[in-house]
Amino acid sequence: MTLAIIYSRASSGIHAPLVTVETHISKGMPGFYIVGLPEAAVRESRDRVRSALINTKFEFPSRRITVNLAPADLPKEGGRFDLPIALGVLAASGQIPYEKLDEYELTGELALSGELRAVKGILPVVLGAQKSGRYLIVPQQNADEAALVKDAIVFSARHLLEVCAHLGREKLLSRCSYAAPKKLKEELDLSDVKGQPHAKRALEVAAAGKHSLLFIGPPGTGKSMLVSRLPGILPELTDQQALESASIASVSSSGFNPAKWQALPFRSPHHSSSSAALVGGGHPPKPGEISLAHHGILFLDEMPEFNRRVLESLREPLESGQITISRASYQACFPAQFQLIAAMNPCPCGFLGHPKKECRCTRDQVQRYIGKLSGPLLDRIDMQVEVPSLPPEILASSVNNSSCSSIVRERVLLARRQQIERQTKCNQELTAAEIPLYCNLTGEAQSLLNQVMRRFNLSARSYHRIIKVARSIADLSLQLTITGEHLSEALTFRCLDKSKLTA
Repeated sequence: MTLAIIYSRASSGIHAPLVTVETHISKGMPGFYIVGLPEAAVRESRDRVRSALINTKFEFPSRRITVNLAPADLPKEGGRFDLPIALGVLAASGQIPYEKLDEYELTGELALSGELRAVKGILPVVLGAQKSGRYLIVPQQNADEAALVKDAIVFSARHLLEVCAHLGREKLLSRCSYAAPKKLKEELDLSDVKGQPHAKRALEVAAAGKHSLLFIGPPGTGKSMLVSRLPGILPELTDQQALESASIASVSSSGFNPAKWQALPFRSPHHSSSSAALVGGGHPPKPGEISLAHHGILFLDEMPEFNRRVLESLREPLESGQITISRASYQACFPAQFQLIAAMNPCPCGFLGHPKKECRCTRDQVQRYIGKLSGPLLDRIDMQVEVPSLPPEILASSVNNSSCSSIVRERVLLARRQQIERQTKCNQELTAAEIPLYCNLTGEAQSLLNQVMRRFNLSARSYHRIIKVARSIADLSLQLTITGEHLSEALTFRCLDKSKLTA
């Protein structure tokens, strides 16, 4: 009776919990059993492991083999346990030495020939192995992704025989080396957008304070074009932010592409997306679009076309910066610190208020269309900006270099630097208790805000968001105190509420 213990990681969540693979070989009726809540892909590893061992000239024990994936209450999925199960069988049957196995964690899917295939969720696995102080062996195809964690000791292998030779000190594997990512292609430039100075200014303020923004206007006025230029004026991701964003993408259904390392996440889901696609879900839960946009941008084009229940699911993460998905047997919490940018038409036909084209919609149709956006959701959007149609003279004008992305980005970076030095976070992330500490208003500005609150009967949430937008405008002006001018401009970015759209 022999027992071998191998360590692996389950990447069903961002934190990649440790899984102990216990292989027990005993006398009795021959059989290969896997216990510990394995799903179908894990149960099928019995056949993959058996074929891989036989095809690599190892002896497959003709005794009772029990593989226990502990902890028993954690569901196991995917083919990542193939490699540790195979090594557990070899170590328990005495075909490879297992004295050094305590120092290693392993992950990888096995082909029938013994070759290693890539698996998803490598980044959380690397971070977990680094935290536990163990070495990690991954398939060669995952080497580039694993190397993004600079201080981790990770080895890559192409075949099961290479792993066995490494453990037996016959031929050591090569360590995954960190390679500086290639420079990303340049983003689209803001100067490509003709006219729309108010919308461009709103985009700059939103970038400076990480504010949510809603563009409202007829079709073809440049709403989507403006949003596509936003990444070009935003600061680059820090190494920690890039690692968090990449880890979430790594455990998603599409996986992570190392070529997109440090690229700002920009997610633009179709309006037919379900709640599970947007906020996350499944069995076990996978991150949704709002988590994949962590530290980046979530763009909802044609916002009223989304299902209302889907839009309402944004309310919690907009406030808390995370999303909690609860099921009967488990709970998962994913980060969701995204910047919401949305666009919409003023009515179903799109031409309400157009100077040249007549709107064909009835008042009831307009109200139903706008009514898809609830008051509490609109209250959580910091800025609501009209993007009007342009005359042909402006479209034929030359490019305005004063609004090019490089110049605007310099102002945004300077404003962000002031915020980090003053409060260690962006203005949008300030809590109600922190606003009086970092958002000082002059007497004139406070008096103006009080008048607006009484006249339009705004909520306390709107009150705080107006102040935070004004704080970002003051930061762009390099001023410590919010003046009446800053507050007046902030109010112009919230003038298109639901009542005015339906008027």
